[in-house]
Amino acid sequence: MTGVTHPELVWAARFFTRDTGIMDGISLACGVGDHLLTAMDGEGITENTVFDLASVTKLFTGLCAMCLKQEGLLDFSRPVADYDPRFRFLRSVSVGQLMAFAVCVRTPVRLDACATREEARQALFDSKAEGEPGKRAYSDIPAMILKYVLEAASGRPLAECVRQRVLAPAGMEETWARVPEERLRDCLRYGPEYRLEQGRRILRPAPAPGVPHDPKAGLLQGNTGDLCGHAGLFSTRGDLVRFCRAVMAGKILSREGLREMAVNRTGRRLPDGTYTQFLGYQCYLRHPDQYFSEIPAYMGQGAFGIAGFTGNHLSVDPARGVFCLMLGNRVRGRLTALIPEEGKTLADYGLAPDGLGRFRWEPDTELPSSVNYVHQKDAHLHRAVAAALGLSEIPFGS
Repeated sequence: MTGVTHPELVWAARFFTRDTGIMDGISLACGVGDHLLTAMDGEGITENTVFDLASVTKLFTGLCAMCLKQEGLLDFSRPVADYDPRFRFLRSVSVGQLMAFAVCVRTPVRLDACATREEARQALFDSKAEGEPGKRAYSDIPAMILKYVLEAASGRPLAECVRQRVLAPAGMEETWARVPEERLRDCLRYGPEYRLEQGRRILRPAPAPGVPHDPKAGLLQGNTGDLCGHAGLFSTRGDLVRFCRAVMAGKILSREGLREMAVNRTGRRLPDGTYTQFLGYQCYLRHPDQYFSEIPAYMGQGAFGIAGFTGNHLSVDPARGVFCLMLGNRVRGRLTALIPEEGKTLADYGLAPDGLGRFRWEPDTELPSSVNYVHQKDAHLHRAVAAALGLSEIPFGS
């Protein structure tokens, strides 16, 4: 499923790789109807490249939950503890609230700080609700809890639930929670990763091929194939094109189900004129302010999408029949996060206001920056997609 390589997408890919160094490698695809356009650039990027989907996994979890709801196996109004009593502190939190990021749920300790998998699992089971979320409702914890809810409702491990209800209907044979041994050589290396947080330097080594980059999924899932709800899937560009087309064709979830999934459940205007995040069921929706919107300008109110920390973006508009897919590696040998010390700005660290530039980690080590890279997508990905597909933009705030 190579599609037609389009100059607009080639230029977009090269902006993220050769022009700025944001990405070590990138693979792009977009389409409307039967029309498919693609491009790729960077070290080790081929049609067979296996990408760590990171938080794009949440979309698969959300779709599985919607399928189980349609099948009558999952009741969104029932408390989480009804499905799995180990979540004893969530007896007043419904499945629907978790799906919609409608409640702030926290674990007693950071899961990625736990010493063992069992310790991290127990900390997750000890999660507590702490009221309504603030301006940022998005969190990994609801999807991590939903894993166990869906397993109880379906009677199967989450990975099998995803395979049966999403991968098989879409014809996806190159998407895994546990990458086959013979395909590990096709997995990108996501590290070493460099972070600077209020003066503290953090170096994260590369996980082994097939182990999720996300530290929580790396601990809980590792290379076992026991899929976490928030991260842990690996896939190829071709399979994700199949996924987008299957979603739009109604092969995974009905049109009514897709519309329900894409209802705004968190977004509202605040007294200071800003907005909270606009989220549906385990996905982002179109935000009134383009700067904060994961949904591009050429997609409408019924569109939904999600991003992944490793450098991914996926958005689908079933009504317009259009999708956009970006798979990249913005982690390997990059400065991925910079939280300035008090009173400082990015400029004090040698970076541009938008996060671009190079950071001197050591006297002999200079790193490309992928800090705030998400805000480059509108100008350098989505405009190229709109031009290549001949799509008109829908004004934000309308």
